[in-house]
Formats: sequence, C-alpha cells, structure tokens
Amino acid sequence: MPNIDKINGIDEDDISHHNGGAASLYTSKNGDTWVHTLPPMVATGGAITPVGDYKYHVFTATSSPGGHFVVTTAGHGEVEYMVLAGGGGGAGGSGSGGGGAGGHRASTLTGVTADSYPITVGGGGAKGPSNSSPASNGANSVFSSIISTGGGLGGLGDVSGVGGNGGSGGGGGYNSASGGSASPAGQGNAGGNGSSSLFGGGGGGAGAVGYAGGSSGTGSKGGAGAANSITGGSVTRGGGGGGHRQPGSSPGAPGGSGGGGAGGWYPGSNNATAGSTNLGGGGGGAYPGGNNGGSGLVIVKYKYQ
Repeated sequence: MPNIDKINGIDEDDISHHNGGAASLYTSKNGDTWVHTLPPMVATGGAITPVGDYKYHVFTATSSPGGHFVVTTAGHGEVEYMVLAGGGGGAGGSGSGGGGAGGHRASTLTGVTADSYPITVGGGGAKGPSNSSPASNGANSVFSSIISTGGGLGGLGDVSGVGGNGGSGGGGGYNSASGGSASPAGQGNAGGNGSSSLFGGGGGGAGAVGYAGGSSGTGSKGGAGAANSITGGSVTRGGGGGGHRQPGSSPGAPGGSGGGGAGGWYPGSNNATAGSTNLGGGGGGAYPGGNNGGSGLVIVKYKYQ
C-alpha cells in the first residue's frame, strides 16, 4: 500500500492531531500506511566522527564524569553503545596472576530522550608491587543505565593468592590458587588457575578465559579480547593480562589480544607490561611487582541523517 505523506495538503509530519486523536498513534488511514517520520538525532560530547549516515562519540577521559553525551534532538531515541571498563592490575611475587580485562558490554539502547547523560570511563587497576601488597581491580565504566564492571586483580604470587572477580576475572597465583570469576556474568570470562608450581594464571579476557599457569606455550597466557565494529572497522578490546612464569625466559606469557599486558619471567625483574590504554586490558603479573591495568572506553553511535 502507498504511504501517506500529506492529508488535505498538509505534510503528515506537521499534523499533531487527526479526528480528535494524536496523529502519532495512527498507523493507517483508509487502508493506506501512515508513516511518521521523526527528525534525526542531534547530540554533542566526546570526540565525534561521522561515518556514512551515522555519528559515533568516543569518550576516553578517566574521570567521573569523563564527559557528557548531550542529546538536544532525540529523533527515534535509539543509540548503539560499547562500554568497556578498566582492566585489573597484575600481581607481584613469584607465580603471580595477570589482571582480568574490564567488563565489555555492547548493544542498543532505546528510549533515549533529549537530556545530558554523564559518562564515566574506568581507569586501570593499580599493579601489585610485591607479594605482600595486592593489586587493584579496574574501575567501572558507565553510560546511562549501562554499567561495565572493572576487571579483577591478579592473584598474589608466593602466597597462593586468589584472582579477583570482575568484568573478567584475574588469574590465580601459584600453588593452584583459583582464578577469579566473571561477575556479573556476560561481560567477560574467568581467569586461569595458578599451577602447582610457580606459574601464575592468565587473566580472563572479554572474549575468552585466561589460561592456567604453565611454563610455555599457552600456559599463563591472558584470555583474548572481544571484537566490536561500532566504529566501522573491527577492533579487538579487553585482553587479559599474562601471569608470571618461574622459571621462564624472555618473552614471558603474552597478554590476550586486545590490549592485555604480558606477564614477566624469572630471573628477570619487574618485567611485566601494562594493559593498553583505552583497551581495558589486564596488567601482567611479575616478580617482584606486576604492572597496571589499562583504562576503558565508552562509544555511543546513532543515525544522524
């Protein structure tokens, strides 16, 4: 059936009421479809990039709020989002665990109105400087009602430290300490367990679990991140941090794809790497101290023409 664009010479977009009822509630008239066309969304905030008929806003500042997504014209009130939290810090000590990746959430939000929405971009968790000083979980990232949970800290080495729970769990310390869980579920994966010897587990990644402690190959490796195409091209974010290997050799256990920091090895000292900035990667575990988790990121996308 043809669409109705005018009634009595008036554009349907300009008709607020028809036969005593709100025009927006009508879907047809005399058997023909009545299409109500809304204006495109207009918004400000963050670093804005147009791609085709869409714009995306990228927020990277690690503060609360780290900016505002300000909607002046809501249009259809629908946006896509990707909210990535900060990665957990890598632990210190022999056989220490890698930090878990920040929680990763990506979907569509409806019912967006003309309003100002504060954005929080979670910072990476602090490293554990020794086997007696634990690392920290990453910080949460927030857009509207969407909360992504910071990655879990890596488990301490030498003292069988358990990996922290978070968006993705941190790797467990040596002597078979447990890796942390992904909590709440659906934002990432669990960290790997430490081994029965001095090999820490890898932190969980947004796309895969962290590997259990081991001396070579995938042993102690961080879990892989998750791919997302909200900005047009596929980008992998949220890799878990690698655990510490003792004995080991250069390079240590790799971090997961998507910004996970590499774990250290013994007899090297303080040789883990940090999770990547704005990729939410977990920090690597090392002796005597690990390294920091990477900060998160918030992206909001909508149709503007």
